[in-house]
Amino acid sequence: MRMLISFGALFLSVALLQLSSGGVGPLDVLSGGALGFSRQEIGFLGSAHFFGFFIGCWIAPRLLGSVGHSRAFAAFTASGSIGLIGHMMIVDPYAWALMRMASGLCVAGCYTVVEAWLQSKVTNETRGRAMGTYRMVDMTGSLGAQLLIGFLAPASYISYNLLAILCCAALLPITMTKVEQPQTPASPRLRPALAYTRSPLAVAGVIVAALSSASFRMVGPIYGQEVGLSAGQIAWFLGAFVIGGACAQVPVGWLADKFDRRWVLIWLSVAAIASCAVTVTASDSGYWGVMLASGLFGLTTFPIYSVAAAHAHDFASSEERVELSAALMFWFAMGAIAAPYVASVLIELYGPPALFAMLAAGHAVLIVFGLIRMRARRGGAPRTRYIPGLRTTFVIGRLTGRLREDARRD
Repeated sequence: MRMLISFGALFLSVALLQLSSGGVGPLDVLSGGALGFSRQEIGFLGSAHFFGFFIGCWIAPRLLGSVGHSRAFAAFTASGSIGLIGHMMIVDPYAWALMRMASGLCVAGCYTVVEAWLQSKVTNETRGRAMGTYRMVDMTGSLGAQLLIGFLAPASYISYNLLAILCCAALLPITMTKVEQPQTPASPRLRPALAYTRSPLAVAGVIVAALSSASFRMVGPIYGQEVGLSAGQIAWFLGAFVIGGACAQVPVGWLADKFDRRWVLIWLSVAAIASCAVTVTASDSGYWGVMLASGLFGLTTFPIYSVAAAHAHDFASSEERVELSAALMFWFAMGAIAAPYVASVLIELYGPPALFAMLAAGHAVLIVFGLIRMRARRGGAPRTRYIPGLRTTFVIGRLTGRLREDARRD
């Protein structure tokens, strides 16, 4: 309980930030549709968000070293708020893309501050509980953000201002806390090739995970509109994806720790292809059919990043964990930047089912590549701990590295 109280300000800031940043993506889709943006332009907004996220992951540790944690958090939050408020002042898809870059920059920067702060304060005894609470707060905020869409009117000053207010509110807990700011951590070197040299399959896995997650979150509302869902139903459509992903973490983690993780990745992709087919066919099966299909899609695709990351860490040394986590996040960001725009173009050309055809094709490639890698390298590496659903910043490895090492020693 003392641990939760000491980190309460950080967790409250994370929840408010997730409500704000998680809501802008689907709101932009609905607003863009109401304002006459093309599907490609709407998809470009999602790609712009992840491009800003990538830039934020890159520069945030350096800004921390220059101005400290609280000032860096305030600067990144200000960028996100400006991006949100500016939406209805300049109604242009390319201007909105710049604003979404500011939102992505805000998310990456603020999460870097929070994770660096957590890393400096946790002990070996509290690390597991702190990470569990952090994941729960982040996941709950993400779910709340999707459901919030059902109450926000598209293309409305009030809607974007409400999200901006939530973003500004995230400043209050972390800037008013009496907890002493930690020392600035050294920023990890970004070596994307490190991930590939340790596990080519892990790199493929995180790219496919980005393909699924970024496309569904950023372009999924277009699919929902095309199959006749209302704004409130689209909120639950996206929320069901998050709920399905949350439910998958414990059982998939057990499987990943018990069996060869390459087989777990392969069978998850087989299940993901099946869930893509179910989602497309469920579009004519009524509201509950669509919701269950979305939950199934989240159940089969959400854990792929975590399994791929655990597999990569099985082949890494203790000294490489922070840089390996950063490298995996780099590949995830690359996939997430491209995925929304490509998905929107395919929907424009071939209709809504093209979204899930693209995702199924990506998982099919992962299956084939996984089978090839199993022939190229035998299993049997010492296992590290399965860490569910952490796709936040380049510095997340500082928090998870010790947990993985403890599991390896056990």
